[in-house]
Amino acid sequence: MKAAQQVLHDVFGYSAFRPGQAEIIDLLVSGQNVLAVMPTGAGKSICYQIPAVMGARLTIVVSPLLALMDDQVAALRTNGVDVACVHSGLTREQNIDEWQKVKNGAKLLYLSPERLMTERMLNALAALQPAMFVVDEAHCISKWGASFRPDYENLSRLPELFPESVIAAFTATADKATRGDIAAKLFRGRGQIIVQGFDRPNLRLTVASKASWKPQLMRFLEDKTGQAGIVYCLSRKFTDEVALYLKEQGLNAISYHAGLTAEQRKINQDRFMTEDAVVMVATIAFGMGIDKPDIRYVCHLNLPGSMEAYYQEIGRAGRDGAPAETLLLHSLGDMGLRRQFIANEGDEAHRRREHHRLDALLAYCEASECRRVALLAYFDEASGPCGNCDNCLSPPTLMDGTDRAKSLLSTISQTGQFFGAGHLIDILRGVDTQKVLERRHHNLATFGEGKPWAKDEWTVFVRQLVAGGFLSINVQKYGSLELTPRGQALLSGAQSFAYRADVRARTERKANRKDTLQPVEPADVSLLSQLKTLRLGLARARNVPAYVIFPDSTLIELARERPTTLDGMSGINGVGPKKLKEFGPTFLRAITETQQ
Repeated sequence: MKAAQQVLHDVFGYSAFRPGQAEIIDLLVSGQNVLAVMPTGAGKSICYQIPAVMGARLTIVVSPLLALMDDQVAALRTNGVDVACVHSGLTREQNIDEWQKVKNGAKLLYLSPERLMTERMLNALAALQPAMFVVDEAHCISKWGASFRPDYENLSRLPELFPESVIAAFTATADKATRGDIAAKLFRGRGQIIVQGFDRPNLRLTVASKASWKPQLMRFLEDKTGQAGIVYCLSRKFTDEVALYLKEQGLNAISYHAGLTAEQRKINQDRFMTEDAVVMVATIAFGMGIDKPDIRYVCHLNLPGSMEAYYQEIGRAGRDGAPAETLLLHSLGDMGLRRQFIANEGDEAHRRREHHRLDALLAYCEASECRRVALLAYFDEASGPCGNCDNCLSPPTLMDGTDRAKSLLSTISQTGQFFGAGHLIDILRGVDTQKVLERRHHNLATFGEGKPWAKDEWTVFVRQLVAGGFLSINVQKYGSLELTPRGQALLSGAQSFAYRADVRARTERKANRKDTLQPVEPADVSLLSQLKTLRLGLARARNVPAYVIFPDSTLIELARERPTTLDGMSGINGVGPKKLKEFGPTFLRAITETQQ
């Protein structure tokens, strides 16, 4: 690891690895296949870029988006790394030049899955025998994953085509079933699965019933002047409506959806990546691979499609580790639309999985306990109350539901944990359906115990038990409800359960903001602003995102430490030797001028 540490400092300008990075790098350098599940903002790129820089042979990076490839290549070149990128967004002459870089010894080659898996490219790479293949956004390869892309399926051929190459896969979003599927397809299970966790403690989580989106949105944005953020909408029409409304309120809002031309989408994305304080109002067409570290908030004005989608989308906020806020507004209308979308896609097995994923998201929305506990439980991760979500900061009024919950849990246990919520609710409500009678479930002791509550009330109640970590939904077993260890404790009388009776009546309350440390002292605010302006000019001149020059954390440290020499500036995190040589004098001049 000493050599890796040296590369981290000498090439990327950082003095220490983030948690988990060293372990993954060590495995890859030693020749082991790895699937790494890392929370957004944890620094997954470094995990494969350092082994690539250290290696003697080429590393192939498979990425799903051209814009993401371009940004990562620009960032690597700014740090002095030899890297190439071949994709359909470049001219034939440009792609020939990029391939020449590979022949001349480039350390990394970025490709889309479609480009990689052509016979021509595979034959060309066979002669080079790449040291490693890196599959980014690896959940796209799994049919269990919510973002399955058929073009990724072909990547499962890599172990046979390149048996001597290491295969590394990275994702921020993969539940247990998806992780197993990725590992089976990419390295036949012969490798390590590293799950660093899904927790993003810097994100404040808030969910509310949608009453009137305009005042609710403006209330959310009222203390976010001067900050960049994303507002997600379900349709193109609504996206344009929201963007226009925010512009009328004086905000720098732009829209992004598939109905815009490719050129306009690129212009809007470039503005968001380079300017400060832009509100991007977008459909899910905008998002994957957006590596802007200083997004301070994400708001959903409609229900996302699944827990995975929600986790991915809120994960675009606060990638620099600083506090960020999220808000999800949901309604029965949104739920109906989502059900309708699912009904029109895929085969029956796919539709069933997506309905269960949506059920899990609805359970999260209706959680009466800590949001973070509910979110992490979905990804099989235990957590205590976070103190940084709406339910922790403004606890809802709860009712005791222990006995009622025990009736449900007992029914699940007696029926072998094989059934979904619908059948279990029929048993509890004493409904003589054909399925109940055929399986003799009308003879259970709990049959009819739940008559006082309507089916809809039971559905909400079940979702809150799922959200609280007492039950889990087994997507692979047709959505059957299963008892967790916490649920077993409740059934045995060692635990109680409180629930929120009327979730539809609750609207969001603005939680008291925790005092957060100012990144710079008041005296340094003016200098930080000047450094950001300087960075923006340099980024625009090079047609790269601003963070490629320096991330915000580096500018904050520069404003606080105010180095006066290149040697002093070399000790700032994020200032590698190439950036020091190229940008150092310009930034030092700006710092010196403020001190005169």
